[in-house]
Amino acid sequence: MPTITCARCGHTREQLARAPLPGELGTRIHESICQVCWKEWLRQQTAVINHYGLNLLDPKAKQFLTKQTEAFLFGASPV
Repeated sequence: MPTITCARCGHTREQLARAPLPGELGTRIHESICQVCWKEWLRQQTAVINHYGLNLLDPKAKQFLTKQTEAFLFGASPV
């Protein structure tokens, strides 16, 4: 498996096997986030969904979760 220098942690680690999400964000994650940080996000994502009681069938909830994903992985400010 190829290695990358992770944009989140700065370590050189294994790249994800494929883009974990569709679209531009998925491609960005695949190209710049390591497997370790992605697994950390999956745990955090569960906590975010439960904490806010998100219904992922709601487009606003999906948008909120996408912003949280970007903030966690890339340090962008969640709005």
